[in-house]
Amino acid sequence: MATIGSYAQQLALLNTLNMNYSKAVKSANQVATGNKINSAKDDASYWAIGKRMDVKIGALGQATSNVQTGNSMLNVASGAMDNTVEILTTLKEKAIAAANSTAKDSDRATIQKEFNQYIDQINDNALVTYNGKYLLNGSNKSATLETNQAFTNSSLGLDTTGATKLTDLTRRQGDSLNIDATDTVNVSFVKDGKTYSTSFTAGDYTLEDIFKKANEAGAGEVFDTSAMATATSVIGTDSSGKEVHTVDDQNAVTVKAAQAGTEGSIAGFTVSVTDAEGNVKKSVNTALDDFTETIGAADTRGDNSLVLHTGSESTQNMHMALGDASARALGLQGSDGSYLSVGTQEDANAAINVIDNAINRILDQQTSVGAMQSRLDYTHNNLVTQQTNVTDSMTTIIGADMAKAITQYTSYNIQMQAAQAMLAQSMSNSSWFLNLLQ
Repeated sequence: MATIGSYAQQLALLNTLNMNYSKAVKSANQVATGNKINSAKDDASYWAIGKRMDVKIGALGQATSNVQTGNSMLNVASGAMDNTVEILTTLKEKAIAAANSTAKDSDRATIQKEFNQYIDQINDNALVTYNGKYLLNGSNKSATLETNQAFTNSSLGLDTTGATKLTDLTRRQGDSLNIDATDTVNVSFVKDGKTYSTSFTAGDYTLEDIFKKANEAGAGEVFDTSAMATATSVIGTDSSGKEVHTVDDQNAVTVKAAQAGTEGSIAGFTVSVTDAEGNVKKSVNTALDDFTETIGAADTRGDNSLVLHTGSESTQNMHMALGDASARALGLQGSDGSYLSVGTQEDANAAINVIDNAINRILDQQTSVGAMQSRLDYTHNNLVTQQTNVTDSMTTIIGADMAKAITQYTSYNIQMQAAQAMLAQSMSNSSWFLNLLQ
């Protein structure tokens, strides 16, 4: 009976030893991983919740990386546009120098050589890449509808229309522009890299006649004056299909490109009035030459904008449209490769407005990129906050109380050692009793 009792006692000790060993292993895992739930068997529901949170944390980490690389890509694009703005600034200085009567034809020829090189560099800037992807060559534009380019003058009187005689034109404030019938109106514009010019005596001609005369300069039907028929704040429809109004929603005069799309794009035009003695009427030109591009020419195309995935869900992304910063898109080069001309004083005068329009176009693109970068900074901060908060939540659910886990491990380890000692002693006594029976 003693042998049977000892055997039962040994089984009980062995069972206690195994139980303490299992508990010690579990506590050791908690201490090693810092988690109280390390597998589904520990707590199936909380383990599943923790796993889902762990997946989200990883996804948020990748989204954060996407935002950082996206910002880096936009930095590359912005840097190229910075360089283009610097070049355009230099081009304007050169054009102003060429427009001065102190410059000889040979001087303008030298300036033209510089122009050509600078324009080539603008094309190089447009071919800047990030990870092998072109950024500013026009391949990353958003979806657009075909539109006619529009130029608006908000410096003339509120009741001005295309039918208003040049001699009756007023400024915004209502005072006369003081154009005399004997004054000469000089018009020049750049279309597809080529400069066209014409002049006529003001006489009884109207504001609309300026553009009709321009259409007779040799480039064909370039300007559409139908929008000048009435005094209105409506400029037209942009490439997204939205109706565009003047900034102050006050009446203004608008002229459009006769041909829709980029093929009809006019790089810029200049209107200058001189009196009978040939003196430039600067105060007149300040208002009359204030036609600025308010709707850019666009062709119908699908959405090719860049997409940044900036979240852990399938719908959390940003679309980034990068415009075309090439010389042709900025109006500095024709489709045949011809360069904006400053070969004559007249050409140089026309080039100044073309360059101003180019600067406005590139600055508009650059501000869009800057706004997107600012948004990405906020997105990055939000993602980091989300990742931190989800990590804290996961730690609360599956994280171990380290002090408790270490204490339990120590306790189970002591109990396991005690059971081992008692089992060893029991086995020793059993051996002594068996020896007596022999």
